[in-house]
Amino acid sequence: MPRPAFPRTIVEFHRTFATEDACVDYLARSRWPEGFRCPACGSAHVYLLRGRRLWQCQVCRRQTSVTAGTVLHRTRQPLSRWFHAAYLLGTMTPGVSALQLQRQLGSPSYGSTWSMLHRLRRAMQKPALDRLAGAVEVDETYVGAARRGGKRGRGAADKVLVAGAVEVRGRGSGRIRLAAIPEAAKSILGHFVRANVEPGSRVFTDGWRSYALLDELGYDHEPEKTADNRNPGGILPRIHRVFSNLKTWLAGTHHGVDAHYLPRYLREFEYRFNRRAKPMAAVQTLLGLAGTTAPERPHKP
Repeated sequence: MPRPAFPRTIVEFHRTFATEDACVDYLARSRWPEGFRCPACGSAHVYLLRGRRLWQCQVCRRQTSVTAGTVLHRTRQPLSRWFHAAYLLGTMTPGVSALQLQRQLGSPSYGSTWSMLHRLRRAMQKPALDRLAGAVEVDETYVGAARRGGKRGRGAADKVLVAGAVEVRGRGSGRIRLAAIPEAAKSILGHFVRANVEPGSRVFTDGWRSYALLDELGYDHEPEKTADNRNPGGILPRIHRVFSNLKTWLAGTHHGVDAHYLPRYLREFEYRFNRRAKPMAAVQTLLGLAGTTAPERPHKP
């Protein structure tokens, strides 16, 4: 039995998840589409203690939480609030900031809303991602506010270096991978490519010397060069477009982010970019992933 479909409009969303019981039912059917069985004795003779969000076995009396092992576990927030947050996070093209979400949910606490968003962002990452394949553009960029008169590009101060890769799909882009890295050294960039791009793929980079080892790693490496350093977008147009959209999103939606939390924002951007054609499926996937993601309580700002 497939997982239940997720609402396609905000009106349908409010109608489907109008009560806590409706959220509990959806979560249970998503986690156990074939029906819940007791993990201790395997019995299907169970009943739901709705007020406590627990399945109880009629045979061995074992209790299992509907939210156990998810980012929702032991939350003090109503499940309907979590579902609403996941919906906004997964379907709004520019994403949503903690302040915007606090206003949307009517939450009295900015800190709890901020924590909720970061727990959902953690659930966006699968334990193991399929690597990109085919033709792939790879580059790196610095993320952070530019200082007037300061150095730009490689070696810039007070910025975070982000490596990126994007699949070439004709004139468009396929999936992307992003990661914060400490420096543009040969070993670090090589590790990023090995972790995110299938061996044998055709990899396009700029002429940075650290990419020279890609041939040794089993890639069909094609470095590109441009004579005009003021127009780096003349080469590798897809990854430069991804970086431009990333920086616009970080500055416009979140007004910049702390370097410590940047990897979580990169995961969110990557997650929604790779599911941009099916935003409703992205929300359903987000809730499904939460069922296998251990809870995490990030430090409050």
